[in-house]
Amino acid sequence: MAKARLSALLSEYPGTRALRRGEIDSATVTFDFAAPKVLYEEFRPLIRGERYDVAELPVVTYLQAHQYQKDLTLLPFVMNARFQHDCLVYNASRPAPDLHRLRGKRIGVRSYTQTTVAWIRAILRQDFGLDPHDVEWITTHGPHLDEFDDPPVCRRAEAGKTVAQLLLEGDVDIAVLAPGLYSDPLIKPVFSDGLTVALDWHRRTGVRPINHMAVVTGALARERPGIAAEIFRMLTESRKLSPLPGHGVDLTEPGIEPLRPTLEAIIAESHLSGVIDRPFTVDEIFAPWREAIARLG
Repeated sequence: MAKARLSALLSEYPGTRALRRGEIDSATVTFDFAAPKVLYEEFRPLIRGERYDVAELPVVTYLQAHQYQKDLTLLPFVMNARFQHDCLVYNASRPAPDLHRLRGKRIGVRSYTQTTVAWIRAILRQDFGLDPHDVEWITTHGPHLDEFDDPPVCRRAEAGKTVAQLLLEGDVDIAVLAPGLYSDPLIKPVFSDGLTVALDWHRRTGVRPINHMAVVTGALARERPGIAAEIFRMLTESRKLSPLPGHGVDLTEPGIEPLRPTLEAIIAESHLSGVIDRPFTVDEIFAPWREAIARLG
């Protein structure tokens, strides 16, 4: 029987490196890996069903896709994750911000619905008492879902401006920018000991701040559940060949139960900040996956 040849939007991370390099054998599946210049620009066509059989998708984007009944099935596999505290930055030509006094301030972000921004909102809410509706979010991009409108607390920046420019030009007070996405020495993390603070937050909450998860098309999960299960197997086998990060915390452990506390946290934050209309249950969002696996038995 010929192998299923699947179009795949799966970037190279430590956990997917072996898969992408052809080191994980399969008798039934082979991948055509896409190589987009800008990854997040591929999420819209993915959601609309125009491209890809299997892909990575930011977890908050998936929650919105679930809300709007997009035909995607979430696999219990984390593509990438990182501690997020280092992503909160400020302009060091000005005094460092007091995170207990952010009410009325402006926060620069790529998108209000960006998963990293959702984790930052959770941190600011839990540890600094900030309601996301008490600040103004200056965005450079809109949401991936056309059905969603940014809430009134959002304002779109001048076309063409980057988040780093907003911060350096004084258009925002602080910003959300991942390390590696800026080079100006004036941009500094708000948390000077970000990893220490993040590890403490992880110990207190039990949450692993994941970013992207794996999805397959709903049609593939319904019509070829064995292929969906094989994709999951190949991903988990690839992940076993990657080392733990230097801080020793496994942020990408796969499986529904290991992911439950983290998904409950991001679902709750997405609901509280108005990104989704109601708090889904973890079992609800994985129902199509469970049903596909059940049909194999």
